Amino acid sequence: MNSSIIITTGIRSSNQLEERALELSQEIHLPYYQRKKYSLQALREMTGAAAILMVSPKRLSLVIDDQELFFHPGLAKLRIKEIQAGKTDQMIKAMDLQEGNSLLDCTLGLAADALVASYVVGPRGTIVGLEDAKPVAEIVSRGLCTYTGEKPELINAMRRIKVMNEHHLQYLCKLPSNAFDVVYFDPMFRVPKTKSSSMAPLRFFANSNPLSNEAIVEAVRVARKKVVMKESRESQEFQRLNFHKVQGGRYSPVAYGVIQKDVF
Repeated sequence: MNSSIIITTGIRSSNQLEERALELSQEIHLPYYQRKKYSLQALREMTGAAAILMVSPKRLSLVIDDQELFFHPGLAKLRIKEIQAGKTDQMIKAMDLQEGNSLLDCTLGLAADALVASYVVGPRGTIVGLEDAKPVAEIVSRGLCTYTGEKPELINAMRRIKVMNEHHLQYLCKLPSNAFDVVYFDPMFRVPKTKSSSMAPLRFFANSNPLSNEAIVEAVRVARKKVVMKESRESQEFQRLNFHKVQGGRYSPVAYGVIQKDVF
């Protein structure tokens, strides 16, 4: 059988772990193969798979070309510490995000930005993240629900994020007007800057299509306050998509385009 993605377990498997892998296989409609004593490379050669979703006791991960992708708080943890210390987070500033606000993150990825936003809006706020690649959505959704070992405020912020496996345009079109305070796009992770990036496994799911004007129009309809897009500072996307206000740190390679709802 030739499948682009298969599911298996870690090398130290158990009946319970195999049952979890089989359940996941049935849930997301990907073939399951018993790990037995096979290496991941052997499984790839046997099945023709380009990527492997691996169910381990502590996490779900995606393995591509011997690189493993799994959920972790990453830089979000550092950004939250800096916010706690009174420093400015440029994304939060661009969004003017406040406690109790609602945010729709249209390009969730590994949820770093959503996690920072969740901490800021607190328990009275709402964070929904959209990820159209099913395996990535599964990794992040399960990671946000099960990750442990951090301070309660970080764990609580993780648990509050709702992950949806949908394309942003389809989801936006279904929403009523003014459904979220802020709608956010960060397509940058889909174009890794270096081959050695730890985000490299996401290239397998890369959506090279640029954001559409239709998506931005829908985002403006759905947003009560702002639509925000993160891009490289010199990007022409800001102008193409009518983000007339661009802001961010003076020395940062990235910037945030802002459409204020009342001036669109």
